[in-house]
Amino acid sequence: MNKKLVVITGASSGIGLAIAKTFSKQGHPLLLLARRIERLQDLNLPNTLCKKVDVRDLESFTNAIAEAEKIYGDVDLLVNNAGLMQLGDVIDQDVNEWNNMVDVNLKGVFNGCHIVVNKMVANKHGTIINMSSIAGKKATAGRAVYNATKFGVSAFTESLRQEVHKDNVRVIAICPGIVATELQGHTTSKKYKESLMALANNPQTALQPQDIADTVSYVYNVPQNVCVRDLVITPTDQER
Repeated sequence: MNKKLVVITGASSGIGLAIAKTFSKQGHPLLLLARRIERLQDLNLPNTLCKKVDVRDLESFTNAIAEAEKIYGDVDLLVNNAGLMQLGDVIDQDVNEWNNMVDVNLKGVFNGCHIVVNKMVANKHGTIINMSSIAGKKATAGRAVYNATKFGVSAFTESLRQEVHKDNVRVIAICPGIVATELQGHTTSKKYKESLMALANNPQTALQPQDIADTVSYVYNVPQNVCVRDLVITPTDQER
């Protein structure tokens, strides 16, 4: 049976990269989106279209998906993985960091869903996986805006699921804990960056990107009539 098109945002590193490799091994054609297109092209994966796309740009996002669908058929899985994590206290964090997180973490997810959901509803088939976070479940100091964006992703995911579930479309939130990726490097606050990096670099306190890729594969590959709506995955040693 021919495998269906999978679209992954933020595919140039970390979780997105691991997801891309996992689904390529399963035989899926891929559309990989990121701002660092050279990294995507260097993967040299078969049946893969790589496009330089900023998820905040609805037009280029839409055009990339339309191009991939002409080659590989309709999108059956969209993984909205692109994201920013810039920790800092509200009292002194740069407002530009807030805006960047809101635009990428929230508006980027909105854009992806907007592009694919109508056709999925028409096809009576499809899956959208939005990468939320444990930070979308529990608020902590130093993460006010990041928490707000990830709570927003989780809320948007559940609301959209309720709108389209009768059309056999699954909308899923995956909420990882600490994962060893480049995400921690986005934080500029010295107060939080050192401790964050220490956790991410410790195999006892951080998951690996492949752990999340395997989770994405699992929730997608269960039968279409099964929807794992909201899944939290953390290192066993993670307290919160």
